Amino acid sequence: MLDIRLMREQPEVVKEGLRKVGYATEAVDAILDLDNRRRTLLTEVEQLKAQRNSSSKEVPQIKEPADKAARIAAMRGLGDRIGAIDHDVDEVEHELQQRMLELPNLPHPDVPVGSSEADNVVVWTRGEQKSFTFAPKPHWELGETLGIIDFERGVKLSGTRFFVLKGLGARLQRALITWMLDVHINEHGYTEIAPPYMVKEEVLVGTGNLPKFGDNLFRIEGLDLTLIPTAEVPVTNLYREEMIDPGRLPIRHVAYTPCFRNEQMSAGRDVRGIKRVYQFDKVEMVKFVEPQTSYDELWSLIDNAADICQRLDIPYRLLQLCTADLGIATMKYDLELWAPGCAEWLEVSSCGNFGDYQARRANIRYRPQAGAKPEFVHTLNGSGLALPRVMIAILENYQQADGSILIPPVLQPYMGGVERIGMGG
Repeated sequence: MLDIRLMREQPEVVKEGLRKVGYATEAVDAILDLDNRRRTLLTEVEQLKAQRNSSSKEVPQIKEPADKAARIAAMRGLGDRIGAIDHDVDEVEHELQQRMLELPNLPHPDVPVGSSEADNVVVWTRGEQKSFTFAPKPHWELGETLGIIDFERGVKLSGTRFFVLKGLGARLQRALITWMLDVHINEHGYTEIAPPYMVKEEVLVGTGNLPKFGDNLFRIEGLDLTLIPTAEVPVTNLYREEMIDPGRLPIRHVAYTPCFRNEQMSAGRDVRGIKRVYQFDKVEMVKFVEPQTSYDELWSLIDNAADICQRLDIPYRLLQLCTADLGIATMKYDLELWAPGCAEWLEVSSCGNFGDYQARRANIRYRPQAGAKPEFVHTLNGSGLALPRVMIAILENYQQADGSILIPPVLQPYMGGVERIGMGG
């Protein structure tokens, strides 16, 4: 949520930021009109309440019964008027809140302006793409041939966009998750969280998933519970409605969860394989930091995710996302792994700084020093990394001429010493 004071004091700055992300600037005028209406009503009702309080003190001093009755009747009229205005205030505040919740975040001035994801900028590329002595196969062929991915039974169980991992395929995913958690906890300084996989609506509002992205969520019928689209949602809300004590920041958490997203898939797009699915697993990093350090913390977050890519010894690259592809971040970078069988770069991490946007929605504040005025924290998050696209990159980069898959050296201890996946999984 944006700061209403910024909208009052610098409306053109807010409008310019909204224009960059493709949002209608008329929303600012509508919000300011509601804000003015709210403040006018509050001033009026406070004056009426003061008048009523003054009259109530005078009533006992009135001796004439008729005058006293008239004064009491007038006070009842004031009460009715106050009640009507209070009702108007509630309605205006509700509409104002809803409109504020719908506004996206403002981009950082250094974010490149663009109209689509085609305008994202490649910052750097690391690692050499492997030269194969054979035509590399896509992961869906490798997985089925080796018996480690079962698409047919996944569809039988749950329909399209689902699959079953079997044998060493399931173990490889488990090894990846455990290894990534260990690196982030033991070397990058994160504290592990195991959150619920279902959350209340107010929690989704806190991270900005609602009201705008409600169509992408799987809700539990009859309950105020929704399956999480990412661990960012419950972990960011750990401190909602809380005041963080001086000296506790930065707070860095990491969590593994399954993720559930009702994304609208384009017909014919990514219909094969495990790239675009309704349920997937992810290790997520979330930070709560002081405002003045948040962009340094963003680069630290990117380094933590890139470290995982580098250790897997798979070519990877960093993209800075343009204004059209920011979502609700002020600045965001994607990490992508090269997949030679699909012949494409696959996003495995999206690292964003959200400024105080989420903190305002979830009311997460801190005191810089004891007794200091509370401030909103800045929140950041990024995948560290997201499966199953990491699985795709491993299968396709480590495939051999005989159809087997070598296990990356960093994962072999987590695979019980298994070095290769051969026929039969």
